[in-house]
This record gives sequence, structure tokens and C-alpha cells, in this order.
Amino acid sequence: PFSSSENLQYPVLFVVRQQKGVLSWQVPLIFRGLYQRTYNYQEVSRTLCPSEPTPETGSFDQIIFVDVASMAPFNIAYELLVTRLENFQLETNKAFNFTASPSQPQYFLYRFPQDVDSVIIKVVSDAVYPCSVVSVQDIVCPVYDLDHNVEFNGVYQSMTKQAAITVQRKDFPGEQFFVVFVIKPEDYACGGSVPSSVHGKLGAVSALTGMPSLSSESVYVQAMFFSFLSFLSFYLGSVVVAFSLPCLFPSHSAPDESSSSGGRQFSSPEGRPRAGSDTDSSVEEESDFDTMPEIESDKNIIRTKVFLYLSDLSRKDRRIVSKKYKIYFWNIITIAVFYALPVIQLVITYQTVVNVTGNQDICYYNFLCAHPLGVLSAFNNILSNVGHMLLGFLFLLIVLRRDILHRRAMEMKDVYTLDYGIPKHFGLFYAMGIALMMEGVLSACYHVCPNYSNFQFDTSFMYMIAGLCMLKLYQTRHPDINASAYSAYASFAVVICLAVLGVVFGKNDIWFWVIFSIIHVLASLALSTQIYYMGRFKIDLGMFRRAVMVLYTDCIQRCSRPMYMVGDFSPWHLSQANIHSSISLSAIFGLVYRPRDFASYILGIFICNLLLYLAFYIIMKLRSSEKLLPIPMFCIVATAVVWAAALYFFFQTLSSWEETPAESREKNRPCILLGFFDDHDVWHFLSAAALFFSFLVLLTLDDDLDVVRRDKIPVF
Repeated sequence: PFSSSENLQYPVLFVVRQQKGVLSWQVPLIFRGLYQRTYNYQEVSRTLCPSEPTPETGSFDQIIFVDVASMAPFNIAYELLVTRLENFQLETNKAFNFTASPSQPQYFLYRFPQDVDSVIIKVVSDAVYPCSVVSVQDIVCPVYDLDHNVEFNGVYQSMTKQAAITVQRKDFPGEQFFVVFVIKPEDYACGGSVPSSVHGKLGAVSALTGMPSLSSESVYVQAMFFSFLSFLSFYLGSVVVAFSLPCLFPSHSAPDESSSSGGRQFSSPEGRPRAGSDTDSSVEEESDFDTMPEIESDKNIIRTKVFLYLSDLSRKDRRIVSKKYKIYFWNIITIAVFYALPVIQLVITYQTVVNVTGNQDICYYNFLCAHPLGVLSAFNNILSNVGHMLLGFLFLLIVLRRDILHRRAMEMKDVYTLDYGIPKHFGLFYAMGIALMMEGVLSACYHVCPNYSNFQFDTSFMYMIAGLCMLKLYQTRHPDINASAYSAYASFAVVICLAVLGVVFGKNDIWFWVIFSIIHVLASLALSTQIYYMGRFKIDLGMFRRAVMVLYTDCIQRCSRPMYMVGDFSPWHLSQANIHSSISLSAIFGLVYRPRDFASYILGIFICNLLLYLAFYIIMKLRSSEKLLPIPMFCIVATAVVWAAALYFFFQTLSSWEETPAESREKNRPCILLGFFDDHDVWHFLSAAALFFSFLVLLTLDDDLDVVRRDKIPVF
């Protein structure tokens, strides 16, 4: 209908009575927008809901009554045009073009073919705007096809450029449904501006395509077989390597089980006395960096030597040190349980809300490749995290095998168990394996309903993994003075808090970036100082005076001669690299660009520092005439290759919770693997393998030192 009257006090009312419902509207049709703005339309078009959408036998007649009324005290001219809708039923894999406007919504019928269990309703607009809503509703009259009621029934999405809704046959007993298209009067709901007038705005929508005729059960089974068999092949490969290349799982090891807890210099293995007794069964509350039983002067004398060797920093009884590092393992299990339980409860609540309300704007999926299973909307994003759990468990088995072989060697009093090689403490390795498994669990939880409120679930244990790797590298040649589990996990908690605050306040508030940069640089300075002074720099009221003295003595008097030397290199270079990377990443990049994804930004800082430290360690190892055995060399190459491939898929952004749901949907892409997995799923697969190889690098990097005396192994 069309009306020439613009008097909003006396609109023309239209009422259509059908066999199974009543439909009414008015002209001018009024919509309300943001800040109570009103938009009226003189031309209105409505589709009448058919009483029998799919008649089994030919055409049939329906009787309808149209009542027109107005309370106006004067004559009003109007025009009523009734037309038959020719292309009302959509077809699978056949595009269909149409136009719509806020006052002229459209809806069509779709019926499942016999051999199709699910379809994807794909919608593509010729222009980015106007903001639209796509809804899938059951065959019920009246159809909710206006801006103020389209959310009352079925499932729906907002869209700008494209949208996709996966529909399963089991959800519609009648095996058919309506696809409804509504144009909003304003674009603000999709992230656009609020126009002063949108009269006559039309939205051209095209390319409605059904999912290929393929049984969904076979696709799911094929995807699950691929996921599990791909990572179970790592188990087979590990078994083959364990029997064919014993260097991956050496039958002897070099811990100092019989190391003395005293401060005397070590003699030859044959003449060294056994140390300690088995009565020391508990670990005392230790300071952050040291609980060595020697007197303070002995510590200072040893740690102020110009040339330090591993024997200088592995003097404590091995049983006490091993118990200290086992706390990492037990603490991370406790953290994982208490962290994961509320996370699981929260994401189940999110998924329930999505299923009950039908609002698919709550979660940021790649809707062009979202395969539902049961109550889960995107099972493929959850299944692809199985690699983290399987490879994390495999890494625990590899570490356990090394631990068992090491204990057997200790019991047999192998010649290489006395003052040879890197001390074997496996607590941090066990913690790394648990962290890898929990990364898979929490990433799967995040992908149940990815959005702004639960982003930290996907990154929390990545911070822990990066931190634990750095701690393990440092522990390798500083076994007696590494940070305690309590201080390490407390530091990770602070980082996670900063990540959350960064997402909340870091978008537009410059003051947050200034404070964060100051905290980051000060923390880097404190950490570098502790590394440089081997844990002997105390943080108290007198630290500022000591810091001035250190700057004068180390940077002015003997700037060219650092305190500790390994050839012509020293840990001072590591401290400098740490400071420079922190300043460049936080103070420059952060302050200037202020990235919106603060969680990924701070994770990038962790990874960059880890890579710098690992590169420094390998360079110093080679400079010290140490070797890289074939297995660690293979792991290093595999790590580099797999990480490069993984990062390529990581940067293929498929959605973004930093934007509106409609804007995020513009980045959606079809599946690229088996018709089931998208780019982000491939990132999950490859990142799990890359982390596994990275852990193997740390586990095997110093196997060449198992036959080298500790008083010949330099500290760096």
C-alpha cells in the first residue's frame, strides 16, 4: 500500500484477516531509532503468510479479507496493490537476488532436500550497508518480519556485507522453514553511523546458497578421524625414535644426586663424598631466588667470580632442589582446576543463552564454516584443539620416561650421575606439559562462544607456557637460584590482570599505556638486575642507592668489562637485550599505536623475549664449543618451519570480537580443510605441533653435555 498522507496523527490502518492469522500495519509506517529518532515511510510492502506453504497437489484458493480504516476527519488517498510472489521457494545451490528496505521486508521458504541433513544459508549484499537482520523461523503465522519483532522467533544475525546461518534438519520437524530479511532504519546496530534520513534506502541482497548435498554424519566422522590420527602419529613417531635413536631418551643422565650441600670445591667423581641424608623430606618456604644453606659470604664469593661454571650454581642437595621444582607441577594442576571449572560453567551458560534466545550475535564464530554438534554451535573450532591435549600428554610421557631412566641410572650408580652434565630436574617440564594440555582445554572453552567477555580464556595459559619456557632456560644453568613456583605464578597472575585491564581501558585511554609502559620497563629492569647479579640484588629501601653505585661501577668505571664473562660475552648482554626489547615494544609501539587487541600484544612481548633468550642461549652454547646433537637440531628446524606455517594461518583473521558482530562477519571465510575446518582450526593444529617441538628443543638441547663435567660447563 501507498498513502499520500504525511499526517502522523491520522495514519491509514490496514488489517488482513486470513485463515490462520491476522496481519496489520499502518501507513505511514514509523520506526524508532537511537535517541528516540523517528523514521516514517509512505510506501509499505508486506508478504502474507501462506496457510499451506507447500501444497502437495497443485494450486489452491485462499480467502482473505482486507480492512482499510482511518480516523482522519478528511479524505486520504491511498493505493493498495496485491501481487503474486512468483519465486517464493528457495533452491539449494541456486543464487536468488532480491531487494528490501526497512518498510519492505522479505521472507522466503526453504525445504530440505531428501539427501541433505544441514544447510548453510549464505547472504551477500551488494553494498556494505544498510544494516540488516537475517532470521530463520519455523513455519508459523504471522511471520515476524519487522525491525521491532524480528528477534521474537527463530535464530537471527545482524549483517552488513555478508551473513551465514547453519540450519539442521533435526531442528525443524516439518523439514522446512522461512528465511526472513529485515533492513534496519539505522546502521548503528552494525557499527555504522546514524543517518539523518534513510527514506528510500534499499538493500540489495544476493547469493542465497544451500550447503552441498553431503551427509553431515560422514563429514563429522571424517573430521574426527583426521584430528585424532594426525596427532596419534606423533605417538608412533616417538616410539620409533625411542627405540631407534636412544639419544632422545638417553639411558644415562647427569644429575648431581650425590652432590654435596657444602661449600667445598668438587673433586673427581671417584673421590667425591656422598652428601645429605634422606631425612630432609620437606621443602622449606623459600625466597624468590635462593635458599642455599651456605653462609651469605660464601654465596657472595662464588657469585662474584668473573668466570662462573655450572658447578658454582648447582651446589644444593639435589633432592631439595627437585622438590622445589615439583611445586611448579602441583601448583599448575591446582591453578588449572580452579581456573577451568568456572570457565566451563560460564561458556555453558553462554551457549545456553544463544540456543534459547536464537541471538547469534552473542558469539563471534566464522559462520561460513561453523559445524554445530548437539548444543555446540561451532564444533569444528573445539575439535581442532584436541592436538594440544594429545601432544601435551605425549610430552608428559616423554618426560616421565626420561625421569624413570634417570632414576634407574641413579640407583645403578652410573658413572655419569656424578658431577656430569646439566642437573636433571623435571618439575618444570611436567608443568609445561600440563600447561599445553590446559591451553587446549581453555581454547576449546573459549571457542564454545568467543566474545569480548571471555577472550582471556584463550591466552591465559599461553602466558604461562612462555613464562615457564623462559624459566626452564634459565634453570638449566642456574638450578639453585631460579625463581620459586609461588613468585612465578604470582607474576603470571599480574600479567593476566594487566591483559584484562588493557582490553577494558587500553582502547582510547593514553594514561593506561603510560602506566603500563612504566610498569613494564621497571619490571624488566628488576628482572634483568636479578639475572645479572644471580639473585643477590635485594629489593628494599636501600636499592636506589645501590642502583646508583652499580651504574657508576659497572657502566662508567668498567663498562667494557661486565661482572660475569663467558669468553667475551656475558649475561649483561642478555639484560641489555631484555631492556631494549621491553622499551621498544611497550614504550614505543604501545604508546604510538595502542593496539586494540591488548591480549595478543602482551603475549607478543612474552614470545619476543622468549625468542631472544633462546637465540642468546643457542649462540652462547655454540660459542662455548658445545654441540647440537641431531635430535635437538631436528626439533629446532621443525619448530621454525611449523611455527612459520602456523603464524601464516593465525593472521588469516576470520572474526574479531573487537568489532560489532556484523563487522566481524565480513571477515568470515569458507572451510579450507576437509570441508570442515577453517584457517583458525589449521592454526590450532599447527600451533599444537609447534609448541610440542618447542618443548622438545628445551628437553634435548643440552644432551651433548651429559658426558661433560659441571666444572667445565660455563654459565650464561
